[in-house]
Amino acid sequence: MFDFSIITNWLHQSLLSVMPEVWAVVLECVIVGVCIILMYATLAIILIYGERKICAFFQCRLGPNRVGKWGCIQVVADVFKMLTKEIITPNQVDKFLYKLAPYMVILASFLTFACLPFNKGAEILDFNVGIFFLLAVSGIGVIGILLAGWGSNNKFSLIGAMRSGAQIISYELSVGLSMLTMVVLMGTMQFSQIVEEQADGWFLFKGHIPALIAFIIYLIAGNAECNRGPFDLPEAESELTAGYHTEYSGMNFGFFYLAEYLNLFIVSSVAATVFLGGWMPLHIVGLDGFNAVMDYIPGFIWFFGKAFFVVFLLMWIKWTFPRLRIDQILTLEWKYLLPISLVNLVLMVLIVVTGFHF
Repeated sequence: MFDFSIITNWLHQSLLSVMPEVWAVVLECVIVGVCIILMYATLAIILIYGERKICAFFQCRLGPNRVGKWGCIQVVADVFKMLTKEIITPNQVDKFLYKLAPYMVILASFLTFACLPFNKGAEILDFNVGIFFLLAVSGIGVIGILLAGWGSNNKFSLIGAMRSGAQIISYELSVGLSMLTMVVLMGTMQFSQIVEEQADGWFLFKGHIPALIAFIIYLIAGNAECNRGPFDLPEAESELTAGYHTEYSGMNFGFFYLAEYLNLFIVSSVAATVFLGGWMPLHIVGLDGFNAVMDYIPGFIWFFGKAFFVVFLLMWIKWTFPRLRIDQILTLEWKYLLPISLVNLVLMVLIVVTGFHF
């Protein structure tokens, strides 16, 4: 398994040979920031195109098929269109809050995106409290949504923001408890160690039934966190026109659009890291030949393969189930998912204490 820290250490030493350490660190931060932005934009284009094609497949349509072969350049054309659109600011908005909201949403998305371990040695933010940090900074996004609804001075935007705030804050409990259940099994909150611990088997299989329950709850709650169907009531076009971003245009709207799709990828990547081994290949104890073959596949291919598999599952859910009402959304969380998560956490503690896990 190739270790990207070899490249980063070589780059660091090369920069130190030609400039002071302070400037070397600053330049490294700039390089990392540019890489994050490029990867962020590329993944957004891939996810938007993938959703259009998957949606078309479920609805027996072709999807984009005009611009480029199989319509693969359609999203690129839409990006250029978005960049050239005029940014219109309505007269009655709170201009400071209105303009701040998209940046709050995109900031939360960037910070959580930087926590993902793409490969061995390719962790940008690798804290010993990584899961805690990720859950903390992901909560900044709901502040941006609430600011967008309030600052727009529009009743549809305000209703959408209130729905989204109630939904995200509620389902954060199930996401957090699912993660806490796995932390009990893993014994650490550092993402690099989490992946290393799954060298002899992914936690989804090592944690017995509680790990499977936590995985299912995480997928449901993570889908709700992203405001995606069937939990897309905050953006219900049939009644709220566009929800909390009704009054936004141009790249301000583009920030909300990008953050939604990248949040989908982040939720899927965290699921792939915590439950499915992240960049760690599939290893089966006793099958050394099979494990050696799996090790030839680069870690980042394993990571993105698992992440896009979970993305497909979430898209499948969106285009299969009808939209839920707000009372149904909150009933599902407070009466079903939250109690099940609490019982599941206690069950995982018992399994770990008794040493019943693999």
